[in-house]
Amino acid sequence: MTTFRDLGVLPSIADALERVGINEPFPIQEMAIPAALTGSDLIGQARTGTGKTFAFGLPLLQRVVAPDDRDYAEATEPGKPQALVIVPTRELAVQVTGDLESAATVRRIRMLTVYGGRAYEPQLKALKSGIDVVVGTPGRLLDLANQGHLDLAHVKVLVLDEADKMLDLGFLPDVEKIVGRTPELRQTMLFSATMPAAIVGLARRYMRHPLNIRAETGDDQQTVPLTAQFVYRAHSLDKEEMVARLLRAEGRGLTIVFSSTKRAAQQLADDLTGRGFAVAAVHGDLGQPVRERALRAFRAGKVDVLVATDVAARGIDIEAVTHVVNLSCPEDEKTYLHRIGRTGRAGATGIAVTLVDWNDLARWKMINEALDLPFADPPETYSSSEHFFRDLGIPPGTKGKLPRDERTRAGLNAEQVEDDGEGQGDSSQRRRTRRGSSTRNSQGAQRGRGRSQAPRGESTNGNSADEASDKRPRKRNRRRTRAGQPIDQQASE
Repeated sequence: MTTFRDLGVLPSIADALERVGINEPFPIQEMAIPAALTGSDLIGQARTGTGKTFAFGLPLLQRVVAPDDRDYAEATEPGKPQALVIVPTRELAVQVTGDLESAATVRRIRMLTVYGGRAYEPQLKALKSGIDVVVGTPGRLLDLANQGHLDLAHVKVLVLDEADKMLDLGFLPDVEKIVGRTPELRQTMLFSATMPAAIVGLARRYMRHPLNIRAETGDDQQTVPLTAQFVYRAHSLDKEEMVARLLRAEGRGLTIVFSSTKRAAQQLADDLTGRGFAVAAVHGDLGQPVRERALRAFRAGKVDVLVATDVAARGIDIEAVTHVVNLSCPEDEKTYLHRIGRTGRAGATGIAVTLVDWNDLARWKMINEALDLPFADPPETYSSSEHFFRDLGIPPGTKGKLPRDERTRAGLNAEQVEDDGEGQGDSSQRRRTRRGSSTRNSQGAQRGRGRSQAPRGESTNGNSADEASDKRPRKRNRRRTRAGQPIDQQASE
């Protein structure tokens, strides 16, 4: 059995991995780590969920000089980032940082995660105090670099993780600007599940004789082989009931339901919550603190159903995810691969279910043909279909409502929303609060119109009614005038 020590990993890093139960390297790690430790540039390609993070993370941590090392002051500029990891999404940034921190507990390497949706001040404070490894998204990294707060002139190791996703999201120009700020004599590692032509061109421009590593043979399926896939032709009005009954299948653990739109994701989350399931939603209409709370609750098991858009297709690395459900047909084969890659990870088994509408059959056939899957003609399926119950292990007669005695999860409310660095929580909640307060203020002003109000700075408590009556101007007697003279005087004249 090959161990991380056999691959040349430092004993302190290997000890930290053993503390969290990680002993054996995956194929991509076994092939990439020895090459990366030599300082060579490399391109790593492997199926999603096969351990690419440690494949580049362990060599990165080993090349970084920690503050506790004796030659820290001489080997590098103290406090300046020595390694940079660029990722496409906020969720993946948090995930990568967590993995690196678990491997660096003994060496005590200082790390920082930077991404949009959070206040600048905590990130600026951390950079000022000194950081060794920075993990972040292209937009916030470029902002900090342009403002002069992030100095990339001392980066020794540069990693582009999930480069194909950054291409899909349009981050490639920002990535090139960031790479241009790093030293030319650096080690560059590029990891991705797929290799489009634009990513290959990026590698040719910024890498020096890279070593290509692919941890699979040409005969392997692109999808994770331990994931059982089911595809059904379903009616849009019956999908919520189908998902609810699927959630009561035997042996179901943590489940992720992917939706193509933010509105559909929130609607499904609300519907499943009303049926008694512990559900959390993750999509772009929610503030970053709320999205992070949902992911924390999902990882902790306080909720066992996560309804998300593709913002969560990457960055969720949880071995306990047993089911992935596509509420509708994905856009293309890459999206399909990354979605179902959330289950069947690290040698575990999983189940992937895709519900295809009638008008999406042509798109699904293209995905089916591109991935060489045997689901060219999905069977017409409803929530009461026998083969639906039989395929997914749903007990006969199951309904789409969770009985009260089975509602044992703590729920999303058990997880607190963390402060976003500015003393505020969810931005959408703040907007609702502001709208409510402004409405109440306007209504109060309308109700108080025509009434006397206390002068500014004076108390309105206690005997406020008596004070107001004493200071209220008395009613004056009006006299009728004509041409500036009282009418009574004119009459007398």
